[in-house]
Amino acid sequence: MKITITGSLGNVSKQLAVNLINKGHQVTIISQDANKAVQIAAMGAVAAIGSVKDTAFLTTAFKGADAVYTMIPPLAASEDYYGDVAVIAANYRQALADAGIKHVVNLSGIGAHVPAGNGLSSAFHQVEQILNQLPDTHIVHLRAGMFYTNFYGNLEMILQQQIIGNNFPGDIRLGLVHPHDIADAATSLLSGLTFTGKSFRNMTSDEKTGNEIAAIFGRLTSQPVQWVPFPDEALQQGAMQNGFSAHMASLLAQVGVSIREGRLYADYEKNKVVAGQRKFEDFAGQMLKAVVQG
Repeated sequence: MKITITGSLGNVSKQLAVNLINKGHQVTIISQDANKAVQIAAMGAVAAIGSVKDTAFLTTAFKGADAVYTMIPPLAASEDYYGDVAVIAANYRQALADAGIKHVVNLSGIGAHVPAGNGLSSAFHQVEQILNQLPDTHIVHLRAGMFYTNFYGNLEMILQQQIIGNNFPGDIRLGLVHPHDIADAATSLLSGLTFTGKSFRNMTSDEKTGNEIAAIFGRLTSQPVQWVPFPDEALQQGAMQNGFSAHMASLLAQVGVSIREGRLYADYEKNKVVAGQRKFEDFAGQMLKAVVQG
């Protein structure tokens, strides 16, 4: 089959492309970075270079595909995240309609069950709603948990200060996911195309509290690591130092507020399926090993 993937060579999209190519599918990868074209071609895929803000480009990239994988790209510098996300989702909707696509797997997130109150995560609610307006297109939204790969941003604190944290207490259980488990789930869906209607699936690989995560890193580094609940303002300042706009940093902090107030995982707890195969402790060990060797 012919399958078009958005997300360039990101944590999910690259592995998804590899999976699909290995299964014999013809894969087109959309990227706005022309420098990625050579790497995409070397993988055995076709590079479609352009912007997800360009509906005509998307329509051309989607045309002829049996199915499409959609995701919202990182928008760390956005000053209007919900507005920017809505524009991209609307572009996808129009291009999917114009290209006649009948099957879509969309990367969403846990917390997308409500239109507001979950910070960055609630933006996925509008993506789902916009795509679901396609009357004759079958769509599965993969509501992903917290990415394992996010913890790369904590390595300096872990190794130098023996702390890790966020703006919520360490006794709250978190739904975590390995990006490759998302890719595997999307591969299965896109290879079979047996899904119908509009649906969502919660996508997690493991569940850990912050305290358990700290203990794992403590065991792996042979030194005590403590989970620290940071003030909202401190989390925002840290995000801004890492390239987030003040607006995006505020929405990131709202995710943590939603976690500590019990909102983010409310729907997940009703529809919980820990489907991924890759466990967090194994990933953490591989991550630290790579840092030491690198």
